Amino acid sequence: MSKAQAEQKVLLQSLEEAFPLLGKFDEHIALIEESFDVRVIPRGDELYLQGGKADVELVSSLLEELLGLIREGHTFNTAEFVYALKMARRGEALQIREIFSDLLFVTGRGKKISPKTPGQKRYVEALRNYEIVFGIGPAGTGKTYLAMAMAVYALKNKLVQRLVLTRPAVEAGEHLGFLPGDLYEKVDPYLRPLYDALYDLMGVDNFLKNKEKGIIEVAPLAYMRGRTLDDSFIILDEAQNTTSEQMKMFLTRMGFGSRAVITGDITQVDLPKGKFSGLIEVMDILRDVQGIKFIHLSNQDVVRHNLVQKIIKAYEQYREKQES
Repeated sequence: MSKAQAEQKVLLQSLEEAFPLLGKFDEHIALIEESFDVRVIPRGDELYLQGGKADVELVSSLLEELLGLIREGHTFNTAEFVYALKMARRGEALQIREIFSDLLFVTGRGKKISPKTPGQKRYVEALRNYEIVFGIGPAGTGKTYLAMAMAVYALKNKLVQRLVLTRPAVEAGEHLGFLPGDLYEKVDPYLRPLYDALYDLMGVDNFLKNKEKGIIEVAPLAYMRGRTLDDSFIILDEAQNTTSEQMKMFLTRMGFGSRAVITGDITQVDLPKGKFSGLIEVMDILRDVQGIKFIHLSNQDVVRHNLVQKIIKAYEQYREKQES
């Protein structure tokens, strides 16, 4: 028996809505038709949907949610559109508007920072409501970038007095002692991703001005020893490469009026043999401590190129085979 067929119309308020909805050269239409048993036919300020009844209803619901976002001034790139398609496929189309419209803030260049997936939404809510948050997941899930965005928001709104951003400097094949320059120059490559995120969120000039005043500090983890950090938003990135001792040292730096976010990917530990990851250990140690929140992100929360999700999933499947 053939699937029930259906037709439906989606109305645009103006032709200007078509470009952000359908993408450059109507590329979003091709993505819809690849993902669903639906044909999308643009006719002026109307979109005609033809295909299997269930899929037509899903796509119609998706497009209405995205139009609602566009009318509120939101934009989304192709990667975000692909994720919205996947949410619609899972029957989560009605969550799209709620997630995308959770605006953290707008950068000086007009870029709107918001979660893009249900996992990221849970992470952002944890960042708002808990003083210590662990964001654990693969590359591309936004765990560091969203933490940085929340830190910049807290600084702008005077919720904290300064930002402290740190990473362990793991010697991945090269010994720091053989690299040129002083200690800051030696560890600078390890800290570069943190600088890049801040440039994007704050602008280079604003970042440099705040760094010069000591309002923003970007330093290797070793520089945290012996300090107490009050009224600070503290981020430890690449925490899977901390040892047990380093993790304990970092967590006990937190002073009054401070918040801490620890991010890492437990599948990418670069520590030498014989060293156990402090991030993996702390998941057991602090599991039941009130006031601390662990958020686990997955390949479904990756908002980079669609192939990144596929690569992460392939590695997970390969690892599962090796372990079975």
